[in-house]
Amino acid sequence: MNLEERKKKVKSILVTLPKPENDKNPYAELAKKLNLKIDFRSFIHVEGVPAKDFRKEKINLADFTAVIFTSRNSADHFFRICEEMRFDVPVEMKYFCLSETIALYLQKYIQYRKRKIFFGKQTASDLAEVLKKHSGEKFLYPCSDVAAEETQKFLLENGYNFTPAVLFRTVCSDLSDLAEVFYDVIAFFSPSSIQSLYKNFPDFKQNNTRIAAFGATTHKAVLEAGLIMDIPAPTPGAPSMTMAIEQYVKQVNK
Repeated sequence: MNLEERKKKVKSILVTLPKPENDKNPYAELAKKLNLKIDFRSFIHVEGVPAKDFRKEKINLADFTAVIFTSRNSADHFFRICEEMRFDVPVEMKYFCLSETIALYLQKYIQYRKRKIFFGKQTASDLAEVLKKHSGEKFLYPCSDVAAEETQKFLLENGYNFTPAVLFRTVCSDLSDLAEVFYDVIAFFSPSSIQSLYKNFPDFKQNNTRIAAFGATTHKAVLEAGLIMDIPAPTPGAPSMTMAIEQYVKQVNK
């Protein structure tokens, strides 16, 4: 069946992310605007690596002068490990965050004004200018077992002295309650969530379910699983998942 033949009306969408904390989010607006049922269900979740396992890595936290955070999770688990290891983070520790959102999140753990905190717009290369000025630091890079290669690659290529520390793992969630539930569209955001789909439902058949996928690695995982990708994002005309879905739904729900 080609993509044109698959263009059937869309009424329900499952977004494989945690439910947003409030109704002021693009999906709620989309549901209202196009009269759609949009549900959220995280297909994966994060579990912290216990201190006893981290100790086996022989990483001495006192050796580092700076930390690079790529997500709130990495910040949460860095401070958790410090607490579990009874390590007092020195006041002069420098923090480099991929985005301002992550930088502001650090207020949960440290006095923001009194610390050296730097941030970029969204990727490691945005931090390039700031990192250049601090190239002599010894960086700790807290990450998950499926670390974003992009940041590691950037740090390696530019010769930074950094040590990846796996502080949390991405684990497939139990989705057994979704066994008899069907959606017109399922939106995926990571290869791990595709793995979770098949771990929970080894016999999953796509049939008329349209797949939306965000990001190059997710696109690859969808195709490698033998699924049909109906709604790719981001695209030049639709930089976000909600925009890509909106354009598709408007086309098929005429």
